[in-house]
This record gives sequence, structure tokens and C-alpha cells, in this order.
Amino acid sequence: MPGLVIVGAQWGDEGKGKVTDLLAERADVVVRFQGGNNAGHTIVRDGETWKLHLIPSGILHPGTLCVIGNGVVIDPKVLTDELDELRRRRVDTTSLRISANAHLIMPYHLMLDHAGEAKLGKLQIGTTRRGIGPCYADKAARLGIRVQDLLDEKILKKKIVAALEPKRLSLRPFAKDPRLDLQTMTEEYLLYGHRLEPHIADTSRLVLEHLDDGQIVVFEGAQGALLDIDHGTYPFVTSSNPVAGAACIGAGVGPKDIDEVWGVSKAYVTRVGAGPFPSELDGQLADDLRERGGEYGTTTGRSRRVGWLDLVALRYAARINSLTALVVTKLDVLSGHDRLKLCTHYRGAEGAEFDYFPYHQTVLHHAKGEYVELRGWSEDLSECREESDLPTAAREYLQFVSEFVGVPITLISVGPGREQVVWTQTSVAGSEGPTLSHA
Repeated sequence: MPGLVIVGAQWGDEGKGKVTDLLAERADVVVRFQGGNNAGHTIVRDGETWKLHLIPSGILHPGTLCVIGNGVVIDPKVLTDELDELRRRRVDTTSLRISANAHLIMPYHLMLDHAGEAKLGKLQIGTTRRGIGPCYADKAARLGIRVQDLLDEKILKKKIVAALEPKRLSLRPFAKDPRLDLQTMTEEYLLYGHRLEPHIADTSRLVLEHLDDGQIVVFEGAQGALLDIDHGTYPFVTSSNPVAGAACIGAGVGPKDIDEVWGVSKAYVTRVGAGPFPSELDGQLADDLRERGGEYGTTTGRSRRVGWLDLVALRYAARINSLTALVVTKLDVLSGHDRLKLCTHYRGAEGAEFDYFPYHQTVLHHAKGEYVELRGWSEDLSECREESDLPTAAREYLQFVSEFVGVPITLISVGPGREQVVWTQTSVAGSEGPTLSHA
């Protein structure tokens, strides 16, 4: 049962969409298992740029079944707009399936998200204000509205009333907003239900049928391990679990259905929003990496904070995800620097040294990176297709990363195009890419 999970090994934005797109060529099913439209995957194919927020990256491959799992929270307006845009660009979307158990982002979730962040002032978490957190909160409080509720007007209306009741005080500033009118909201969401009904399914059963048939299923994560609500830099995290274990919960499969876990990491590191960042850079060097790497959010357009590759955090991500392979993206962005740094330890506020990711937030918030320095390279990597094409210094850089983290590197990205990759000799099938074949 060849199940492969793709997770972000940093604070998100690592290039998971491109990796999933490459694997989708050989996969039978691609499953998105958590998060919402606070995530975005950018894919460049044949000179065209595709920006996906909810629909799995496999949608660009005819015949690949694409699943939005029960662990995802869905803004139906965003999803229908995304479907319309794909159809406008002549992409067949009939292979999309949506879990009937996935929860829906409602208008009041967006309002609560905006109001909550504004109230925090300088203590803002830095959410995308897409209603993700309030939707997951309602899910946990058993006040959530699910995709299947769109198919029953009576149930939908009752559930909206029940969900609004405990929020009346918080929503008072929006009392005159027409989006909160019960009849308007019900009719709007019933219309979404009518449009999405052909795609709604028991996706857990569907995915398991393909696994039992020995087909290839890629589980596509959003965000990154360091944004995990349990294992990330809380409270500066997302509202779901982007780690590999969540693929089972968010797709409705069991642990034995997972065979491989690939962690995607940039050759440096970025994060969006507030929160600790021990290896953060500023000044001209940060600006240069940001511009060369195009470090602006797919969903929000926000500029990303930039830093040297943090190996302490990457090793932590490898541990909590049981990574079997690493994918290193944007190696080409580092070209042109005489010297490069890698963060191998943290130094605490009182001088203590940490070679592991601190569990205490006070320690982490004051930690600064300690570095080893490696020689850089000046060569353009965009045409490299074999490991031997890479400059010696680039190979040394990758070797140091792999040995420090204790996970082999299977794939290297050297440009935005899907053809701009190097499959390493440690990958399952060498330079031709992984062996993804039916059992």
C-alpha cells in the first residue's frame, strides 16, 4: 500500500506544491489532509503559473483523483472561485472529491478572526484572517457546520442558529452586517451545496479502496511542522496539525497506510507573521534573499521573514514527522554568496547552549542561532539536472545538512520550473526520480 506523505519541515512556504505536482505524475490519488485557504501552493508548469489554495496540486494531471479530506476547513466561496478559475483555464475538475465531513468556514468566522487579531494589538499572532482558527474552534466545540449539511436546508439552518448563539456578544459590532442574516446565509450556502454536490463523497472509503488496490496515494500537507498547533512555536502557530501523523486523521486512513514521509525544506528558512525565529536575518542580506527567492505569500502577498537554514529546527521536524527523506528547494537562491551559514546550535539569553529545539517558549523566544560557516558558490544552478552538475560547494552544503539532520536528501529544486530539479543518487530510483509503481 504505497502511501507517501509530503509535509513542510519549516514554517511553511517550502515549495510542497511543486513536489506534490512532480509526484502526482506517477500518483493515482492526491489528498489534502489539513488546513484551509490560509495556505497556498504555487506551481510553474510550461511557463504558466498556477496558484492553488484548497484544491490538491494533482488537479493539473488528468486522471489523478484529487481529494479534499475531512481535516480541511473549507471556505466554499474560495473553493468555487478556484474551480471556476481552473475551468476557465481548461483544467478538468471532475476528478475532485470533497469529504462530506470537512468543516465549513462561515461568514461569522471571518468576522471573528478579524476582530480577534485587531483586539490583540501588538500581541497579534499574525493569522491570515481567513477564518481558519474560529472554524477549527467551532469544530472542537461541536458547533461546526460540515459539507454534508449543505445538502439539507433544515439541518443547515438549525446548525447556523446554534453556532451563532454563543457568539452574539462577540459579533455585536457586526450586528448590521447583511452577511449575518440567517436567511441570506442559508440561501447562499445552499447554493454552494448545489454547486459542490457532484464532488461530495465518502472520501475515507475512496482513499482506502485505492490503497487496498496497491495504488499510489500522496498525502499533501499545508503549512509546516513548526506551525503545528501541538508541536510548533505556540501560540504563533496554525490551528491544525501539519505533521505527518495528521494525514491519518485528516484523510481517514490508518498509520499502517503510510509508507514514506518526505519533509520539504528550503535551502534557507522563512516564516510569515509573528513568533520566534532564532536564525533570522535583517538588512541587505535578508532583502537580497527575499527578492531572489520571491518570498511573498501565495495567499496573502505578505513579505516573509528570512534566515539562514536552521538545522536545530529541521532535525526537530525530522523527529516529530519520522521523515524518511528530505527535499531541499530554492538551492539556486543561495548562488552568488562567498560564504554561507548553517545554524547548528542555539544560544540562550543567559548564555546556555542548546543543540536541540527548546520545549520552553521563554527559552526559544530569546534564543539566537550559533553557526558553522561553509564556502558558497557563484555558479547558476538553474540548468543542473544531475548531482554531478552541482558545484562542489553546493554538494558539500547539502551533505552537511543531510548528515546533521540524519535524513537522506532525495530531491533538490534549482528553479521555479517543474523541470528544474535534481533527483539524487540516494533517492529510490536515482536520478530518474522515486520508484512509484503499482504493487
